[in-house]
Amino acid sequence: MKAPRKVNESPTGDGEGNQILDLRLYVAGQTPKSVRALANLKKLCDEHLAGQYRLEVIDLVANPQLAQSDQILAIPTLVRKLPEPVRKIIGDLSNTERVLVGLQLQPHSSGE
Repeated sequence: MKAPRKVNESPTGDGEGNQILDLRLYVAGQTPKSVRALANLKKLCDEHLAGQYRLEVIDLVANPQLAQSDQILAIPTLVRKLPEPVRKIIGDLSNTERVLVGLQLQPHSSGE
């Protein structure tokens, strides 16, 4: 991975009042956990956020100074910049329900 890159560029709205999620995924090169996190996030976005998100992947191997702006302490980390409040999820994003709850896209299940 190189400098920050846009994976999916979406408009700022869909015309129906839905707000676009501004997401950043911080990774460390092509490690298995980073690759898995990106694949899991792409799948989640395709299934649950089609056309309603903007994703930037930031490789901290190439740009370590970018970790400071979002106070990244572990990788991979997904940061939801917008809508506020900022939300962070650490890990490979394999637990879809946990990620959706963490992004405030789905309520907590009553079984927990």
